[in-house]
Amino acid sequence: MTQEELLPLILKKDDKAFTLMYDMYSKNLYGVIYNLINDREEAEDVLQEVFVKIWKNIESYNESKGRFFTWIINIARNTTIDKLRSKGFNNSRKNLSSDNFVHLLDDSNKLSHMIDSIGIQEFVKKLKPKCIQIINLLFFKGYTQQEASDELEIPLGTVKTQNRNCINDLRNFLQV
Repeated sequence: MTQEELLPLILKKDDKAFTLMYDMYSKNLYGVIYNLINDREEAEDVLQEVFVKIWKNIESYNESKGRFFTWIINIARNTTIDKLRSKGFNNSRKNLSSDNFVHLLDDSNKLSHMIDSIGIQEFVKKLKPKCIQIINLLFFKGYTQQEASDELEIPLGTVKTQNRNCINDLRNFLQV
């Protein structure tokens, strides 16, 4: 089933559409979430939350503003960032045992494989070094534009402009 066939079913809240949507997009969304959160259980919880948000808010999707996949990736990214900034999540991370750190190190190879599996990493590598840096901070590490500005020690306006230009460059690579 294609995205074009699936979208009307989702809008009608067809029960099968949820399962189809999950099957089509769960691996990609999980890769984005896990890349930001670095915890398998938390990533699975956020993934579930993301699909519920997509399902409940499907009416707010506007095809003229962008692709469905881009819309759901942004929901996944924003939900994950909200989770990372939540007080409960930060408090739970303060008491991690050393076993969890070993687990995180073991999963680092799987993480790069997940990024590669959704195909984005190859396109990002083709960008200018400054674009790679900005996209890595903003999209893969979940920094805000202000945090990226502070990290890179460049003005916020410059980060915003370069981000927009880098995304346009990435779009051009994807259209080829």
